[in-house]
Amino acid sequence: MIDLHAHTFASDGELLHSELIRRAISAGYRAIGITDHADETNLEELVSRAVRASDAWKGTAKLQVVPGVEITHVPPERIPGLAARARELGALLVVVHGETITEPVTPGTNAAAAGCRDVDILAHPGLISRTDAALAAENGVFLEITARPGHSAANGHVAAVGRASGAPLVLNTDTHAPGDLISLDMAAIILEAAGLDSSEGETVIRNAGRLLSAIMAHGR
Repeated sequence: MIDLHAHTFASDGELLHSELIRRAISAGYRAIGITDHADETNLEELVSRAVRASDAWKGTAKLQVVPGVEITHVPPERIPGLAARARELGALLVVVHGETITEPVTPGTNAAAAGCRDVDILAHPGLISRTDAALAAENGVFLEITARPGHSAANGHVAAVGRASGAPLVLNTDTHAPGDLISLDMAAIILEAAGLDSSEGETVIRNAGRLLSAIMAHGR
């Protein structure tokens, strides 16, 4: 399992970086992305922590720890600048907290993220429009199918719009607690529940590997 969206208690998760990493190893993960919630007030601290965690575990386990952030609840016009700054600070993975149906995310967030080449993943984008999905496809921004309750209620819509627009899809857990990590079998069930057939589901799983390779080879 490659999971490129997870949180520690550096933001609103329940686990230390080390425990998140250890639990991912125990669950048989190939890679975990550390993407705590960030805005202008904590970006430098969170990237620094994620980079230190990645460095500390480098070469000690068969797990790729990817340092990143999730840009969260910031005005859409500030997303490109924050994404670029995260890259400068050493984030290899930039996720944007999309317009989930469960939170009052500012309208226009999906469009700003989809149009930004410094963004890798638009997380839980809710009732994303075809226009925004097409923009994501144009810029290589992956739309997230999520395992997280609440956010996942829009998975079927995200899958359908992604299919229609050609936007790449990726499955993540948005882990906050120990029980949030999942197996590949559960991933397949979530993808099927989103309305994807087995071939499409396999493509989504492979997409995580494609994105991980691009991130590690080029800093995306």
